[in-house]
Amino acid sequence: MKILSVFGTRPEAIKMAPIVRLLKEKNGIEARVCVTAQHRQMLDQVLELFQIKPDYDLDLMREGQTMAQISAGIFTHLDPILEEFKPDWVLAVGDTTTVVTTSLLAFYRRIKFGHIEAGLRTHNKWHPFPEEINRRLATVTADLHFAPTQWSQGNLLREGVDPEKIHVTGNSVIDALNYVSKQDEPQEIKNLLDKLEIGSLSALRLRSVSIRSATRPPAPLSAMDNKKLILVTAHRRENFGKPMENIFHALKELAERDDVEIVYPVHLNPNVQEPANRILKDINHITLLPPLDYLPLVHLMKHATLILTDSGGIQEEAPAFGIPVLVLRETTERPEGVAAGTLKLVGTETSHLVQEAKRLLDDPVEYGKMSKASNPYGDGHAAERIVEALLNTNTDQFVK
Repeated sequence: MKILSVFGTRPEAIKMAPIVRLLKEKNGIEARVCVTAQHRQMLDQVLELFQIKPDYDLDLMREGQTMAQISAGIFTHLDPILEEFKPDWVLAVGDTTTVVTTSLLAFYRRIKFGHIEAGLRTHNKWHPFPEEINRRLATVTADLHFAPTQWSQGNLLREGVDPEKIHVTGNSVIDALNYVSKQDEPQEIKNLLDKLEIGSLSALRLRSVSIRSATRPPAPLSAMDNKKLILVTAHRRENFGKPMENIFHALKELAERDDVEIVYPVHLNPNVQEPANRILKDINHITLLPPLDYLPLVHLMKHATLILTDSGGIQEEAPAFGIPVLVLRETTERPEGVAAGTLKLVGTETSHLVQEAKRLLDDPVEYGKMSKASNPYGDGHAAERIVEALLNTNTDQFVK
């Protein structure tokens, strides 16, 4: 069986890495990797971390390019690879431009397409943009759908997908998190925590929290009296402009407290860099960092009291450490976390965001409710289930 895995951004690489590594170990599979390098720098550090050497590197990242331009580049450069390698399966994960373009190319070449992290929906075509439409289109072309949860499976069933072509696997991001969290904490994170005088809370947390899908013990309530680390990630396209500025004004207000330290690795996009530096630079209790590699980000996350994010991946990762997450969006394609109590949608209105953050910072009971909620996103064995499903698939059911 010949399998080509295609990805181009850091989140895709993180979620594909456990699958790629397992495919390489399996007898009877010729597995190759193609990266579009939709995100160059952020992609490369994940490839190094997971020791993945691509067989094909399209190197398509260009400053200021449009979605149409990146799509055209993928169409032009990936198609000859499909013609040359002639894979039985093409795999891609998520909802990026790389994913939707790859799925269409596989369809044009009559190659079976496996969609990993299938079935996520907000049911609003503009939120998130363009991801909601990208993943819907990938569903239409996919031959196998690897749904991370029962909820995402339900979305696919309601859209008429054949139940026999859906596999509920958990999310492979938890597999990746298991791998990375066991590695030594980078010195840069130790230095940062020392500088911010973050110590006692993290020690208490790390003794009480392990990565698992079952219910975890909450952070000790005594730890709520210590200095609190708030980790922020905000970069989504739909938050550019006024919503992003609202978020930053909320951070500025929270930073007036002497018991918090806010750490924000700022995305490189100018639409994020400009307002972040204009509003937050040189504010006491706020540390602006360049984007962090995945290894230090995971270890910084482990020390956080609270996470504010508009990222999809962190909504899945943080609950594995028992960390409450306030989602800086109006909708989420990951409502399982909201239902489980690990996530709370707060939008981008300044006063509401501040109110919800203070509630968790000041009320141990409210904090405990979110901290001890069970993680619905997986048990760290998603890659095994995905590879097993591919090996056990009866290819006769796919008619070209």
